[in-house]
Amino acid sequence: MDIWVYDKTFKGFLSLVFDCYELKTFPEKITGKDDVQPSVFHADYEVISDECKAKRVWNGLKKRISDSSCHMLFHVFLSELPDIELLILRYIKNVFESSVNVEMNFGNNDILEMLKIARKVVREAQRIPMFVRFQKTADEIYYASFDPRYDLLPLVIKHFEQRFADQKWIIYDTRRNYGFYYDLKKASEITFTESLTNSLTGAIDQSIMDKDEQLFQELWKSYFKSMCIKERINPKLHVQLLPRRFWKYLIEKQTGL
Repeated sequence: MDIWVYDKTFKGFLSLVFDCYELKTFPEKITGKDDVQPSVFHADYEVISDECKAKRVWNGLKKRISDSSCHMLFHVFLSELPDIELLILRYIKNVFESSVNVEMNFGNNDILEMLKIARKVVREAQRIPMFVRFQKTADEIYYASFDPRYDLLPLVIKHFEQRFADQKWIIYDTRRNYGFYYDLKKASEITFTESLTNSLTGAIDQSIMDKDEQLFQELWKSYFKSMCIKERINPKLHVQLLPRRFWKYLIEKQTGL
């Protein structure tokens, strides 16, 4: 089996595509460097992430497909689904090797699958601004963590920069262990060596919480509870609109509703 490894970044993946065409060969399996298990298999080729190679591939795609299809390709990459790189690679081969525009060729299973996955990623990203809850720290930084199904921070960080431009904040993806810190000027990527939140409740540690934060949380829970009409609760619709995977990070859900 021809196995290629790369650094799991989008730039690295585009560099991989460039190498495929330069070497005139395509891998049977693509995996991240950290996912390689020497006792099971070894890498036949290691891709070196290269900015120039990535730009050449990206510019080549933009000449052949629309901006919306380029965005779709990026969204599919962020899904992190098993073997998603092979699906995207087949899509790119279709784009580069076809004499006509393939964007709307939904008779092609790969193109149709790309569209379906992209829609799921976008739908999940649209939920993040609605379900993120900030908690104020003693350093006057607002902290929010979440555990998204897909790698969504690259899609939503601009929203938070614009919406909360007047305060310092951190938004953290606990599943992928990285986030962004906004210092009133720009958002920079960060990584913590230790978790700042309770793994069960999503609450930040009391030692770093602002002295009034607990009071505000209790007030919010009380408001949420008083506004709820229990006779009109529809559990099935509730879970459909607000998936359980988000509940841990919602302060109001600690009321048990």
